Amino acid sequence: MIDDGTGLLTIGELARATGLSVRTIRYWSDEGVLTPVTRSAGGYRLYGAESAARLELIRTLRELGLGLADVRRVLAGERTVAEVAAAHVTALDAQIRALRVTRAVLSSVARRGANAQETTLMNRLARLSAAERSRIVDDFMAEIFDGLDTADPGIRTRLRFAAAELPDDPTPEQVDAWVELAELIQDPAFRTQMRQTVEFNAADRGPEAPAGTSLWFISRLVQLAGDALRRGLAPDAPEAAEIVRGLIGDADPAAVLEKLTAATNVQVARYRELSAVVQGLGPQPAHQEEFAWAVAALAARAAG
Repeated sequence: MIDDGTGLLTIGELARATGLSVRTIRYWSDEGVLTPVTRSAGGYRLYGAESAARLELIRTLRELGLGLADVRRVLAGERTVAEVAAAHVTALDAQIRALRVTRAVLSSVARRGANAQETTLMNRLARLSAAERSRIVDDFMAEIFDGLDTADPGIRTRLRFAAAELPDDPTPEQVDAWVELAELIQDPAFRTQMRQTVEFNAADRGPEAPAGTSLWFISRLVQLAGDALRRGLAPDAPEAAEIVRGLIGDADPAAVLEKLTAATNVQVARYRELSAVVQGLGPQPAHQEEFAWAVAALAARAAG
């Protein structure tokens, strides 16, 4: 407790009081479900004593399978005992929905005819409850965004959407994709890669940069590289250097190349493919040729 008579708690003290990790509390704060009372003179978040009770409810709701959007709505009505009871009814409804998902997954695997590989798949899925699936995603998001307050909010939103839940009636392809996706986001090497990508994003963003700037850059890159490919323009041509300059301005091409290489990593691309399958979006354009041209053009400019 801060020794100033206010009774406020640091995030570390709140973590010790609740048994939750500092990273998890910080992540829930970033997602808007636990708001600090104020900040210290040094910029550290400070919480009131009631935050411990609020955290306990958040943890309960998450363990019962509620997504963060549902948790926000539940907490917005947390005023009376009756409202808390209603919140738990909502949580139970969410748990029932999660059980339906689990049943649909197992039914989907059973319909395919359980060979040895599918039996392993069934066992793996049976051990993942809705709460465990949510915790996998929460832990992944917390680790790669921990402390990176300047990362583009658009990237955070897009990654959380990409780490999608299974639909109520998944296809066999969605089942397979979710299992591979769950394994991927728990892979330390992949987490390191994604963390590096987000760090690159955060490193050169000022506090006034609008959300979506990073996504705009990629969209613009794909457009310009696609135009260059259609015109048959070589990545090391003088005109290509002008295209690169128009895209990155005075930025160091070697630094941009490093960021782009991280963003186009094979595992990152696979993450996007699997996410699209789970969400039922079908094959999504990878723009591999456009990215390859941009990488070559940046490398030529960095070398010259």
